[in-house]
Amino acid sequence: MIPTVVWGTGNVGRAAIRAVEAHPALVLTAVIVHNPGKVGRDAGELAGLDRRLGVAATDDATAVLAARPAAVVYAASGDVRPDDALTDITRAIAAGAVVVSPALYPLYDHRGAPPEFRDPVLAAVAEGGGSLFASGVDPGWGNDVLPLLLSGLGSTVDAIRCQEIFDYSTYDQPDSVRHLVGMGQPMDQEPMMLMPSVPTTVWGGQVRMMARALGVELDEIRETSERRALDATVTTRTMGEFEAGTQGAIRFEVQGIVEGEPRIVIEHVTRIHPSCAPDWPTPPDGSGAHRVVIEGRPRIEVTVECTDEDDNRSAGGNATAVGRLVGAIDWLVEAEPGLYDALDVPLRPAVGKLGRKQP
Repeated sequence: MIPTVVWGTGNVGRAAIRAVEAHPALVLTAVIVHNPGKVGRDAGELAGLDRRLGVAATDDATAVLAARPAAVVYAASGDVRPDDALTDITRAIAAGAVVVSPALYPLYDHRGAPPEFRDPVLAAVAEGGGSLFASGVDPGWGNDVLPLLLSGLGSTVDAIRCQEIFDYSTYDQPDSVRHLVGMGQPMDQEPMMLMPSVPTTVWGGQVRMMARALGVELDEIRETSERRALDATVTTRTMGEFEAGTQGAIRFEVQGIVEGEPRIVIEHVTRIHPSCAPDWPTPPDGSGAHRVVIEGRPRIEVTVECTDEDDNRSAGGNATAVGRLVGAIDWLVEAEPGLYDALDVPLRPAVGKLGRKQP
């Protein structure tokens, strides 16, 4: 069994604890938290399970890493603290751990990552012999392995479009929804997520990775965005009220331009309520979905709906992305130390999981 630590117990961390507990090759040995109110609580409780796992949460990351765990699932957010996340992750790698994480966007395509992200990770690999596999929770597989797999089914491919279409009213992360994405904020206030170069920082690596896999050269990466205001005040179950006239929906694209045309596109359509921007793409059930469209011959369209935590679509997307990361740990432990991306790490069947009791 591979001793595995989960670092962070938010939306991603809860799913990570459940995924580690369910994996036949892994054993959960520690959970690291930042919130003092979570210290000492059992991992099963923090993950929303109906049983205790016998692992108490701690805020002493130094002690946990001193025990030299084989693997760390770094589930703490890197949205507004990328430097802190990089420091935490390199500490774990230097301690010899295989680390999987969605927190460092620039390292989704590490070959094109800026030196300030890539060099500290490579130094930690050389020092401790650990590894890093970074992939997204939007989810990563929806912007890399799935579209690439589908592209191989056609005779010709004109363009690839990857879409995340979501109603964020059930997404229990108020800081990100209100301040990072800008829902409920004045329309004259540009949200951080749409500031120039930010979408490319987050999703550009996945565009470059798909281009590399397809054997095409990108002219450039472009960004487009639109915003819509709420026509009426709405109240959500998890985050309260959003006033009329404030931002209620955003739509943006990160476009990989090939020979002057957008050929590889990652698009997000996000609402705080279904009534806002009804003319934009909508998910089949009105809540949330991920969609890949291969324009070509034949035209291929696949929509994926995932649910978890009481039929929650956002939680389902997180859980599948975490499943991809946690499912790579045993492969990474056997591989050479290094820095890996989604094209390096194989997507494998659920060996040993079929019929296993859910945690």
